[in-house]
Amino acid sequence: MERLEKRLKTAKTALASLKELAGKKPGSLIYRDAAIQRFEYTFEAVWKTAKVYLKEVEGVDAGTPKGVVRACMRAGVLDEDQTRIALEMVDDRNLTSHTYDQGLAQMIFSRLSGHAKLLDLWLAGIEDRMGE
Repeated sequence: MERLEKRLKTAKTALASLKELAGKKPGSLIYRDAAIQRFEYTFEAVWKTAKVYLKEVEGVDAGTPKGVVRACMRAGVLDEDQTRIALEMVDDRNLTSHTYDQGLAQMIFSRLSGHAKLLDLWLAGIEDRMGE
């Protein structure tokens, strides 16, 4: 459980840094790109936290981000709508390496506020299930 708690703390810290920039109007391309970078590492921290949760608490071994999202739905951490959005978020994360495409970068940036909210719900769902 110690490993899970450490992961959870790291994910919450990353999420706090994303929330600082998500949903605000970017003053520059650097701001936008920094927000996208924060999304990348926050998403990584959250899905890996969920992976550890699934293994340690639910006894489920899922190896990919989409597999972890689906397993979290089956475990009751995410509902169907949240799962659908989380799967779309995985796709956005996979596209972030293409931030040189200005249109794509702007599209992903515009979704960061919603992504931050879902990442927050995901972590809260894990914490709720840990407390049961």
